[in-house]
Amino acid sequence: MVHRLMSGTSPVGLAAALEQFAPTEIIDLAEAAEQHGISGVMAADHFQPWVPEQGQASFVWNVLGALGQRTTGDLGPGVTCPSFRFHPALVAQAAATLEAMYPGRTWLGLGAGEALNESVFGGYWPEGAERSTMLFEAVEVIQRLFSGKDVKHRGEYFRHHTTRLWTMPAEPPPILVATAGPLNARRTGARCDGIITPGAPIDQVAGILDKFAEGARSADKDADGMPKLLQLHLSWAPTDEEALRNAMSQWPNGGMKFAKADVRSPYDFEAMAALVREDDFAGRMVISADPDKHRAEIQRFLDLGVTKVYLHNVGRNQQEWLEVFGREVVPGLRR
Repeated sequence: MVHRLMSGTSPVGLAAALEQFAPTEIIDLAEAAEQHGISGVMAADHFQPWVPEQGQASFVWNVLGALGQRTTGDLGPGVTCPSFRFHPALVAQAAATLEAMYPGRTWLGLGAGEALNESVFGGYWPEGAERSTMLFEAVEVIQRLFSGKDVKHRGEYFRHHTTRLWTMPAEPPPILVATAGPLNARRTGARCDGIITPGAPIDQVAGILDKFAEGARSADKDADGMPKLLQLHLSWAPTDEEALRNAMSQWPNGGMKFAKADVRSPYDFEAMAALVREDDFAGRMVISADPDKHRAEIQRFLDLGVTKVYLHNVGRNQQEWLEVFGREVVPGLRR
């Protein structure tokens, strides 16, 4: 079976911001996006929005199930943390069920987690290095369960009695890890099926992909044949002024030049957002009314070897954005 990620479908998909749009709205938008050549969905897994203004946080696995019915492209969580809210065995069950429902279309995006979503039940919140160690132990648990065999695990962070996944697809979904760090990128190349990275300066993304390829080679894998996904936030509107207003009000976290993984509350992010200025978005997010500027930015990442770019226009002007990008951006993209 050839997975949709590698089968020559659209080079751009929709980054579905479940922390910003209600679930029924995002499902309608994903269906509309497909009609404009933006096929495939990376759905955010959030327990809380970044800032209260965004206003939503629906359960990603419910939404993914509905998206599979209403669209035809690839789909997966961007990304689920298998270490705090969810035991990795539960994540494995959710992902296997989704792939059984939509064979060849789904992928499992995993990450080390952020306090905004993962610390909601209290308890100790570990440092980044420990969260990464937990993540890759969780990956091991999920991979073993994806074998369809009985598995018992007694590790440093996770345990489960001998059990198996009783609902299994013909082939398990590929496991992709989201990272912007070189060490985890190398681990991902060696131990997983693909990588997800956020939009960043082109040199930084190139370095991440180089480390991913280095890890793949260490495990005798060909990185060129592995999915390399990128999530790209942008702000398009009919005028530059409106595009900037949308970014400032709806996505101020895009202008925060610091690590966000340890911030626990949307209200803390809201207080920090008051300090964000227009210049803070420079090099981090294209804010422009010019479709050509957005097309050029997307193309730079495709030229770098990214398999697929998932787009998130941060404003509420979604239908207008889809029409403009479907007409003026998507047809000019090359992979």
